[in-house]
Amino acid sequence: MSAPILTVARLAKRFGGVQAVDDISFLVQPGELLGIIGPNGSGKTTLVNLISGFIRPDSGTVRYRDREITGCMPYKISQLGLARTFQMVRPFYHLPAFKNMIIPLASPRVKQLSGGKYGDRDAVAKDLLEEVGFERDSAVINKPAGALPHGYLKRLELAKCLALRPDLIILDELFSGLSLAEVAGILPIIEKLKTEGKTILMIEHRLRELFRIADRVIVLNFGQKIADGRPEQVMQGDEVRKAYLGTEGEG
Repeated sequence: MSAPILTVARLAKRFGGVQAVDDISFLVQPGELLGIIGPNGSGKTTLVNLISGFIRPDSGTVRYRDREITGCMPYKISQLGLARTFQMVRPFYHLPAFKNMIIPLASPRVKQLSGGKYGDRDAVAKDLLEEVGFERDSAVINKPAGALPHGYLKRLELAKCLALRPDLIILDELFSGLSLAEVAGILPIIEKLKTEGKTILMIEHRLRELFRIADRVIVLNFGQKIADGRPEQVMQGDEVRKAYLGTEGEG
């Protein structure tokens, strides 16, 4: 087995009297799609915020490839090749959809990988949006982001992440608020990323769809990791079934 691309070791974070993340450890292998699931309030988003540098842990370490990134600033982590989406989308609402891509396309990482040759950024931005499901020849790609339906805003969020050319992608509830048809349209994009060798962490409540593409899932409850394994295996565990009893289930 190759060296892990991500190593999380005994990560912990407390907010006042709440232990949001409690001594969590796991490895992620290159090219793996790892799902992170659990009831509301189980610590999923706090965990990825710790990994991606948006909050600092009280204890524990995060290593990306052979480098410790614990507590590093998010922009520095993204420059190393770890990028993420956010559950709550916050585009530049007054800019056209494709102009929202300019900041990630002008990042130091993209500059380094392209040898300083950006090309036509507007064209590259439109190419990326087309890859995630925008119709290139329609008016929607030129609409202000604030006028886009929720499904397009989620796709825009994914496109901004992919513009950074990451090797490890964290998707924080990408399917949230989407219809079944919209989710079905995004699943092939994620499968294509897997085929290209990208490593993916997905926080997701839509378990049926996640389990179709996940190699492995981690289950959190009250900030603790209670299961880790193949999707069909972990959901048979008594502790996992108890954690989900009366919660959101697959919704």
